[in-house]
Amino acid sequence: MSFTRALMENLRVKLGAMDPLPPPPPLPEVPFPPSRVFPTPRRRSAYAEAAARHTTALVGIGHVGTRYATDVVLQFQAELAVAHAAVGTELPEDWAEKNGLLPLHSRVTSHRQFLLRPDLGRRLDEASLARLNEKARKGVDIQPILADGLSAVACMGAGLALLAHFTRECEARGWSVGTPMCARYARVWLEDEVGQTVNAKVAAILLGERPGLGTGDGLSAYLVYRPRIGCSDGDRNMMSNIHARGAPPEQAARRLAVLAGAMLDQKTSGVPLNLAGLDLGDAGGGGYRAPEPRVRLVYAGDAQDKNTKERA
Repeated sequence: MSFTRALMENLRVKLGAMDPLPPPPPLPEVPFPPSRVFPTPRRRSAYAEAAARHTTALVGIGHVGTRYATDVVLQFQAELAVAHAAVGTELPEDWAEKNGLLPLHSRVTSHRQFLLRPDLGRRLDEASLARLNEKARKGVDIQPILADGLSAVACMGAGLALLAHFTRECEARGWSVGTPMCARYARVWLEDEVGQTVNAKVAAILLGERPGLGTGDGLSAYLVYRPRIGCSDGDRNMMSNIHARGAPPEQAARRLAVLAGAMLDQKTSGVPLNLAGLDLGDAGGGGYRAPEPRVRLVYAGDAQDKNTKERA
């Protein structure tokens, strides 16, 4: 044994390393927790119950102690998963052609790049630009563009319906409408290059909007007068929440047509556009519309048992 090891061993002996450890003290008795920490059942107030029947918003969800109840937390997580899934869904390469639309593609080369490089989603790649010049109608009044945006789910869902209704509304007003097209990996400003290339008076991009809790299928529409590369957000007007639980595509199409008409009449869009006095007619949504019920995606505890009994 080395001299250092011998010194350490002697030190351990002096400190009592050879003595047995004393017996541990007895542990205190731990009582079992009460069977119901919060004996009062969690119920909505009468006001919250009444209000919840008229909105899909979360009203009167209550709390347990200082936190949300388990079923509320699970519902949040499930709805957040719906939003994540929508953002992660990609528009198939051949989807546009299968649905009779002129296929366009931004300069993005992958879904990851699309999320990280918004600038590349605002310009067409070389092949799409050539295809647009070769096959698209020029000098039109309205050029609609269907696009995936941040929700390909919405584009593949209500997107075609919105495009068809908007096209019919524009044609019914006597305006010329451009070639129906669909852009993949597209951001809002892509409409500027498309509209400039086809020399449209108004460009309207209809694309999947950024999903919220439980709403991964919503569309937004952005319209701009005299589109050109370099337009800012202040040059555009937009409408969001286009889906079954918000503004249905048919109603949204009429509102968008009225908006496009104001742009054509005033020869401007965005901040300078005067929206006062626009006649929206039945597209104004002034009447009562029964709200869509908020769909529960998960159940926990008594809520799950209750749901099972109701379905039986």
